Amino acid sequence: MDVVLILKAALLGLVEGVTEFLPISSTGHLIVAEDLIGFSIPTRAAFVIAIQSGAMLAVVWEYRARLMHLARAVFRDPIEQRLARNVVIAFLPAAVIGVLFKAAIERHLFAPVPVASAFVIGALIILWSERRHALRDDPPRVAALDDMDWGDALKIGCAQCAALIPGTSRSGATIIGGLIFGFSRRAATEFSFFLAMPTLFGATVYSLYKVREQLSLRDLPLYLVGSVTAFIAALLCVRWLLRYISSHDFRAFAWYRIVFGGVILLTAYAGWVDWSA
Repeated sequence: MDVVLILKAALLGLVEGVTEFLPISSTGHLIVAEDLIGFSIPTRAAFVIAIQSGAMLAVVWEYRARLMHLARAVFRDPIEQRLARNVVIAFLPAAVIGVLFKAAIERHLFAPVPVASAFVIGALIILWSERRHALRDDPPRVAALDDMDWGDALKIGCAQCAALIPGTSRSGATIIGGLIFGFSRRAATEFSFFLAMPTLFGATVYSLYKVREQLSLRDLPLYLVGSVTAFIAALLCVRWLLRYISSHDFRAFAWYRIVFGGVILLTAYAGWVDWSA
C-alpha cells in the first residue's frame, strides 16, 4: 500500500473527526481537503463512510453509560422513553428528504465553490442567532436534554434538513436551530450528539448499500487508518466542545466559516486556484 496514500487517509480522517461535531461542516471540509491533497481512489465513497463511522463511534463511546442505561430502561423509564422518542422524531425529516433528494444534491452541490457559499451563509445565520440569543432576558426554555418535548424534537429535525446542503453543517444546523428554538447551548449541543448517532448510522447503512460494489479488501488499510484517526479526533473534539460551550458562544466558528469560505470564493473568482479540477 502506498505510504503517501495512507498519510492522506489519516489526514482526511483527522479532518472528519475534528469537524463532524463542530458547526463548521465536515462534508464541506472533506470536499475541499480531498481537492487540495489530490485524494482519489475508486472506492472513495466507501472510504468516506468508514471515516464517518469512526467519528460516530466516538460519540457512542463518550455517551456509553447513558446509552447503556437507555437500552436497559427504555421500556420502563419515562425519561429514557422521551429521549428515545425525541431522537426518532428528529431523525425522520432529514432521513426522508435525504432519500428523496440526496442524489440530486450530490450531483449539483458537491463542489468547493457551492460549499464555500454555504459556509458564508451559514456563518451569517450563526451570528444572527447568537445576537438574538444574547438579547434574550429570560432563561432558556429547554435548559437540559431531558426537558425537550416531541415538538422541540420535530423542530430540530426540520432544522437538520438544511444540513443536506454540503457546507451547511449537520451539527451547526441542529445546534443553532436549538438556540433559535429556545434551547440552552449545552442542551442543543448534547441533543445534536445524540441525533448524530441514528443520522450517521442511517446514512452509513444507506450509503453502504448504494456503493456495495465499491467495497474492496485491497483498500481496507485506508479504511482502518482513516476511521481510527477519525474516532480519536472526534472523541477529543466532543470533550473539548462540551467544555468550550460552558463559557463561550459559537461566534468564533462563524468567523472561521467566513474566512474559510471567503478564501475559497476569492481564489476561485480571481482564478488563482482551479477548484473545479
